[in-house]
Amino acid sequence: MLKGKNILLGVTGGIAAYKAANLASLLVKQHANVTVIMTENAREFITPTTFDAITGNRTITDTFDRNHEFSTEHISLSDSTDLVIIAPATANVIAKLVHGIADDMLTTTVLACDCPKLIAPAMNTKMWNNPITEDNIKKAREYGFEIIEPDSGRLACGTRGNGRLREPEEILEAITAFISAPKDMCQLHVLVNAGPTREKIDPVRFISNNSTGKMGYAIASGAIARGAKVTLVSGPTELKPPMYAETINVTSAMEMFNEVTDRSDDADIIVLAAAVADFTPATVSDQKIKKENASGQILLERTPDILKTIGNAKTEKQVVCGFAMESEEVLPNARRKLSTKNLDLIVANCISTPGAGFAHDTNQVTILTNYDEEALPLMSKIRCAHKILDKALEIHNKKEQ
Repeated sequence: MLKGKNILLGVTGGIAAYKAANLASLLVKQHANVTVIMTENAREFITPTTFDAITGNRTITDTFDRNHEFSTEHISLSDSTDLVIIAPATANVIAKLVHGIADDMLTTTVLACDCPKLIAPAMNTKMWNNPITEDNIKKAREYGFEIIEPDSGRLACGTRGNGRLREPEEILEAITAFISAPKDMCQLHVLVNAGPTREKIDPVRFISNNSTGKMGYAIASGAIARGAKVTLVSGPTELKPPMYAETINVTSAMEMFNEVTDRSDDADIIVLAAAVADFTPATVSDQKIKKENASGQILLERTPDILKTIGNAKTEKQVVCGFAMESEEVLPNARRKLSTKNLDLIVANCISTPGAGFAHDTNQVTILTNYDEEALPLMSKIRCAHKILDKALEIHNKKEQ
């Protein structure tokens, strides 16, 4: 998605500067053309040579580089840049940018850029929570900078709290969102559910499935990239929630049902990608069941049908998308589900297809609507997510006409 894009990576003088090398590497692996500008203080933590080797481009450290072919470099860089990311961004550099101070190559170039600009702050918790910094962050947003909120955790000073630089993979996700996807969902609210549910048997055991949530999380990330407001209701997964999504964590099918139905009324597009348990134990033991006392049988009862409930309750303009993972008769089962659940589209795949289904980063699906079917080849789940969103948006736009 970043192939051929010119990314300007600004690196400032914080201990988290070492993470910028990993970010540069991730960007290069996505076939982006990366140019790095380092502040003078950044060179105290990491050398320009590191970035030269990673990016294949000369790292810029001086506004007046006499060893470089003459040009008004901050202007030429700003003209060719598709996106600016400053990571890490210190409180000092953020303050300079919002007050128009251009006293080094990084601040001069950023102020000359009219492309999307992202700032990933990294600083001590007290500095991050300082009213002056809070005011500067507010001003930065008003000036059009996108802030990648810092994480919470152990900081270099030995304390714990907010101010930790987001991981390079998370920053890459934000960059991808701003540069690669069409902004065609800016006025829409997309509700997604994802992951498995866990149905308790006793305090130790539960019934669940192999869902990892990757497909649902990819759809949530894709919708964010396209400008939508996204609500993600997630079962237990090992995945980090997409940035900018309102994420509600649940465990059981009943919790999933309650959270999805409570939030469905104001959603424009609802994508129900979770692998919700169809059955739950009729009773849950307060104590661990001892095998010598167990009958070997568990009485199960059906869980609420989220897909059917949402499908039957949708308004004329709402779009509801379901999923059908099958082991046999994939398309006939999907067509039946599309009809009986009153859906606008359904995504069908076969659990035995190599590279598709649970845990994989790829998927191979057929998207079915009430008027057409599209079989897709094996592709990454994020690309598959955009294909699903394309179809959902197409149906939404038809309903709006």
